[in-house]
Amino acid sequence: MKLSWVSMIARLLSCCPNLHTYKVQGTKVRWMPLGDSITDYGCWRAWIWQRFQKDGYDIDLVGGEKAGENCSGLAFDRDHEGHPGFLAIDIVSKSQLVGWLKANPADIITVHLGTNDIYQRNIKTTDITTALGTLIDQMRTSNPATRIIVAQIIPLPAKDKQVQELNSAIPALAASKNSTVSPVWVVNQWTNFTTADLGSDRIHPSASGDIKIADKFYPALVRAISSIEKQEGR
Repeated sequence: MKLSWVSMIARLLSCCPNLHTYKVQGTKVRWMPLGDSITDYGCWRAWIWQRFQKDGYDIDLVGGEKAGENCSGLAFDRDHEGHPGFLAIDIVSKSQLVGWLKANPADIITVHLGTNDIYQRNIKTTDITTALGTLIDQMRTSNPATRIIVAQIIPLPAKDKQVQELNSAIPALAASKNSTVSPVWVVNQWTNFTTADLGSDRIHPSASGDIKIADKFYPALVRAISSIEKQEGR
């Protein structure tokens, strides 16, 4: 049964009255959503924020961008680092993430990148994964204990073969970069994401797609928060 926005909001807002503030070295745990327009336009960040509130997590979203979407009136922390049209390889070649993290350091970073590399310029999978690896290195230069969550990206029907090739390569990249101090986890955003979960442009998520992205990212974010708690001895 398809849920209405009202039903979905009601489901997510039956929340606990007391929030726990999760801190690293005296500050809130900081989560940077890093990506392109799928991160910038998507209301999936709003749904995750609602779940944080419901489950008692007081987390600070960080980034130099501010979401402008209404997202059905949901209240949420609008900071992020999603840049429409940006390619992973260009973020690396221009050292943009270095500056973004200097301005807004993060403890957890979710990454949904590669769509524009494929869609705009047919960048080879190996070049995209090399760029993603460099971004991981830059995250650790900023914060050696960064928790990193890399997405296998949502479908792009016009470039399905290339997307599947990239997604197939991401687990090996994550394994090669994984460490005890700075874990790298993979979240599969591709599987069970249907054409109905894409908007009319067949690139960005629809309302149901936003919910699916949130459903996939949220457990990984909770796992990252828990690993920070464990490291801090709480």
